[in-house]
Amino acid sequence: MAKSNTPAPGQVDVSDESIHWDLKDTLSYGGYLKLDGLLSCQVPLGNAHDEMMFIIIHQQAELWMKLSLFEIQSAIQHIQQDQVSQAMKMLARLAMIQRQLISSWDVLATLTPADYLLFRDSLGPSSGFQSHQYRMLEFILGNKNPQLIEVHAHNPKIYTILATVLNQPSLYDEVLLYMGRQGFKIQGYTPDAVSKRDWCNAYTANESVETAWLEIYSSIDKHWELYDLAEKLVDLEDRFQQWRFRHMKTVERIIGFKTGTGGSSGVSYLQKALNLRFFPELWSLRTKL
Repeated sequence: MAKSNTPAPGQVDVSDESIHWDLKDTLSYGGYLKLDGLLSCQVPLGNAHDEMMFIIIHQQAELWMKLSLFEIQSAIQHIQQDQVSQAMKMLARLAMIQRQLISSWDVLATLTPADYLLFRDSLGPSSGFQSHQYRMLEFILGNKNPQLIEVHAHNPKIYTILATVLNQPSLYDEVLLYMGRQGFKIQGYTPDAVSKRDWCNAYTANESVETAWLEIYSSIDKHWELYDLAEKLVDLEDRFQQWRFRHMKTVERIIGFKTGTGGSSGVSYLQKALNLRFFPELWSLRTKL
């Protein structure tokens, strides 16, 4: 029976569209996005209905973190080349990515304690604590802790990647080095500095850094680019803390104060992270303005 070109009631007429119908020997949407492989990665280990959602939420978080790392590393490259205005685009996009990460906890929060118990044992010792991309994000943002890469000692490739990032300047370090090149007198970050700090250690507040930021915030018109960069860093840290907080509250909602699957104290461990600062002087200066 011949097919009619006349659309049925309620159907969209595509007869006047130049649709590529035959994709046998060309690039398709699914082929470009590698969907066969991507959509085959969601494999629950049990029969619990909610395990599929649990897997997808964590997988999409890893994809957003991959993009976050791509944008932050690109921003750092521009800052290293004194191209701050170009870095702003990456940081603005990062803020939108963080929105997606924060909102994903709303979906996971639909998991009740009883639902989770139906498949928690399937997870074994696996845990988000072992996410190497999350650890890279923290290292790049300045929360350095050499001990935390040891959980990846079984994977030499990932261990090497994390060790490399651990021993590189963070995003904030690169901003301070840029400020030093612009003439701000910052201890350890000026071009003529004899030695810089050990990059593998977490950044600690520096009075000369706060003084430089106070100068910038007190003369915004003169230092607009650095002022704008500073506010984007504050926005980045604010959203990161919102992400941490929503993580902590979602875990508390689902398992209370039980030990996490990876062996951490769970909520109690997550609460510790809420006191960490990536860019301390950008917060402390607000009291002094």
